[in-house]
Amino acid sequence: MIDKQNKIGKEEQAVLVGVVQKEQNETQVNEYLDELAFLAETAGAVTVKRFIQKLARPEPKTFVGKGKLQEIAEYVRTHGVELIIFDDELTGAQIGNIEKETKVKVIDRSDLILDIFARRAKTAQAKAQVELAQYQYILPRLRGMWSHLERLGGGIGTRGPGETEIETDRRIVREKISLLRNRLKEIDKQAFTQRKERGELIRVSLVGYTNVGKSTIMNLLSKSEVLAENKLFATLDTTTRKIVYETTPFLLSDTVGFIRKLPHHLVESFKSTLDEVREADILLHVVDLSHPQYEDQMGTVNKTLQELKSFEKPTLTIFNKLDEYVKKTFDPWLEEDTKAEILRDLEERWQRATNGNALFISALERTNIEKLREVILSKVRELYRVRYPYKTEFFY
Repeated sequence: MIDKQNKIGKEEQAVLVGVVQKEQNETQVNEYLDELAFLAETAGAVTVKRFIQKLARPEPKTFVGKGKLQEIAEYVRTHGVELIIFDDELTGAQIGNIEKETKVKVIDRSDLILDIFARRAKTAQAKAQVELAQYQYILPRLRGMWSHLERLGGGIGTRGPGETEIETDRRIVREKISLLRNRLKEIDKQAFTQRKERGELIRVSLVGYTNVGKSTIMNLLSKSEVLAENKLFATLDTTTRKIVYETTPFLLSDTVGFIRKLPHHLVESFKSTLDEVREADILLHVVDLSHPQYEDQMGTVNKTLQELKSFEKPTLTIFNKLDEYVKKTFDPWLEEDTKAEILRDLEERWQRATNGNALFISALERTNIEKLREVILSKVRELYRVRYPYKTEFFY
């Protein structure tokens, strides 16, 4: 079972480690480490130092070079650091070798994300999905991670399944994976039945990178209370609400946010949750316009939608956090006419790129929310006219 208790009594001090490999540069790796630091903060750690090394390929035994590893070990020893987080996946042997050298806990990006998901899981489905992903992560690492699995003193990366030596046995882990898969199949059947019972209503799904404001927009559009906070993966479970605009009903769903380098086994485990995306009639792709890498984030989301065979669905791209974009982009002394012209050019660019399916809003300041409702209503009614031309009550 997953240890459900938050064992962190205080923030853990962590150092981050990234490697600049082929087809990357230091700026990109620093951007990845910015996100890794945000992940660490979400999990309850504070980042005190970053280490970056350029390598043609990672070292098989320790991922980073011998000299860099000694540098990291010296820093954590002299500064009392408790945790080392690597931005790339490590093997069990690499984790064991690095821990032997540094004498502190070592986790990778996947382990960190799994830890956050374990904290955030509330429903039976989410808990089973996370537990399955944890066992799938552990299985190929059993030999090198034996001591890693024994760490039950608390903190990030210790929320994994298994508390005794027997949990390191591959047969036991495989049996648990099989049991969890069967449990999820039953939960999926129930969820499928619930979706079928929703009848002929048009389905609209909010999708996007994590922490772009999907849940806030969900609350505004549905007037419901969905958890929305400035942390990654604030919600794991799909929330669906029936909404009626001007007598026209439809279903609106909020889904788990996407992220770059999301562990493959986690994507596999959560595919049932993403069925709302697969079965949606219209997608609302929410983008954090104020994020410096928002176009990269859009690419990550689009790639995931392609994997889900949902990229060709009718999509409205919603550029959120317009207020933050203005604060970050424009100097206070800039004339209002100039600001308006720059924003107009930006909007025209994305209207061309999305074939007229872009809208700029601020969920926080309620900017263009009424316009958003009008656009959604128009798209929903258009689909009803095509799909159910005889059911006039849907679009009048």
